[in-house]
Amino acid sequence: MRSEDIARLAGVSRSTVSRVINNYPNVPEETRTKVLKVIEQHQYEPNSFARALAGKKTDTIGLFAVSMNEKENATRIYQNNYFAPFVDAVVDTANARGCYVLIHTVYSPDDFPKVKQAFLQKRIDGGIIVGTQKDIDIVREMVGLDAPLVLIDYDIAEIMAEHLDRNHLAIVNSKDYDGTVEAIEYLIGLGHQEIGMICGRMNTYSGRERYTAYEDTLKRHHLPLNERYILKGEFLKEAAYEEVKRLLSSGERLPTAFFSANDDMAISAMEAFSEHGVSVPEDISIAGFDDVQLASRIHPKLTSVRLPIYEMSKAAVEKVIELCDSRQPTFSTISFPARLIERDSCRPPRPQDSKPE
Repeated sequence: MRSEDIARLAGVSRSTVSRVINNYPNVPEETRTKVLKVIEQHQYEPNSFARALAGKKTDTIGLFAVSMNEKENATRIYQNNYFAPFVDAVVDTANARGCYVLIHTVYSPDDFPKVKQAFLQKRIDGGIIVGTQKDIDIVREMVGLDAPLVLIDYDIAEIMAEHLDRNHLAIVNSKDYDGTVEAIEYLIGLGHQEIGMICGRMNTYSGRERYTAYEDTLKRHHLPLNERYILKGEFLKEAAYEEVKRLLSSGERLPTAFFSANDDMAISAMEAFSEHGVSVPEDISIAGFDDVQLASRIHPKLTSVRLPIYEMSKAAVEKVIELCDSRQPTFSTISFPARLIERDSCRPPRPQDSKPE
């Protein structure tokens, strides 16, 4: 199918189709939507080779936020304490560098073809993917488009094993393992010997890193790893709340402290504890990860490992622009420290609770 056919089906001129494909701003939104709908229905791909010869750049980067585990909600990305700060920081940094940002949310596997289409239609010069789950097939397909790509929060070892480091690719991570070790060491230093964990999704790099650090630190101190105290929160508020409620209703003895793989789950756990008359930190201590804005505003203020979101976002934008300007495929990685912020939600355990039974 040619662009003339797209123009005929959409009831517009061929030049209008060209302006839509090239992401020109002077196209009415209704017209743009109509043309893109026809393009999607007929899986039309523009002649990217001809456009490349023309040396055109859009000065636009794509930001693709992957969130396939939360319930349907039109604003869930923008109200999410993890994604929203990334979106803000990427847009601010890109705008300061003279770039626009095309934001696309991925709520199901069916949304990935739209991400691919943004690259193939040359609507963006490069892309940033945040929230990527453990799906090397999707990453391989994205990398195979031979377009500059930055992954935030992804396992570098997996990329190397698949030989994807030979492409226009960069990985931006935080040192989640080290940050989690610092949090668990802090709890142990307070005297806690029974420490539970509210886990994130294990098909994410951050979820695996945080759990592995928790497990390794307890083993290093010869402390018990009690399966009853390892809760599957999946990085979701509702799941964490239900898991804690289940533990409380079971009548099982509680650990003296919990480490949560993110703050949203920690705050939900605190709510569940409060409803059952369990006081934080008097009866149980809890520490989170991310250091979201709410962490310092709730009572008690939440001890949390600070995720360096601004630094990661700034680096991701700079990396993707660098890749766009590079003629040869390059691969690079960068990882930022995650530091513990001590607040009021942790204290030494009561004397009778300081030793395991």
